[in-house]
Amino acid sequence: MSKQGKSPHAEHASTPAVAALLKANIEHTLHAYAHDLDSELSYGLEAAQAIGIEPAKVFKTLCVVADGALAMGVVPVDAMLDLKSIAHALGAKKAQMADPADAERATGYVVGGISPIGGRKRLPLVLDSSAIAFEAIYVSGGRRGFDIGMAPADLVAITSGSVASIAKRG
Repeated sequence: MSKQGKSPHAEHASTPAVAALLKANIEHTLHAYAHDLDSELSYGLEAAQAIGIEPAKVFKTLCVVADGALAMGVVPVDAMLDLKSIAHALGAKKAQMADPADAERATGYVVGGISPIGGRKRLPLVLDSSAIAFEAIYVSGGRRGFDIGMAPADLVAITSGSVASIAKRG
């Protein structure tokens, strides 16, 4: 992977996610695409298709409320977040999906563009264990139509996150 400074998409360095990666000197790649407002695909599946990456390597960031506190679950775009599993991973009794307005307020990002990196508040983060199988995964860069490729271990490091099996299929 190349450093952002060598990327042809340097104009996107203004997102807080990219700024955080640059500050931490973490290698990453930038992948901008035209977000289709009329697409029937989810934001994550649209991203996978647009940047030509298999959906298992593209991860969506979902905000949850676990025992009254906001947290993030990062799972493949072709899977669902298992609320019982993320609650367990966070040491909580139960978790539910956060209200989108609360997620936007806490992160500073809009739904469909919520990045696990560089948010207004540092929320506890759990990355699905399937990510570890890949050299690089792709997460939102902080706006719709913009993803960042990076090593899963680097995502965990920059977010002070943890890894657990939190995704479920079908």
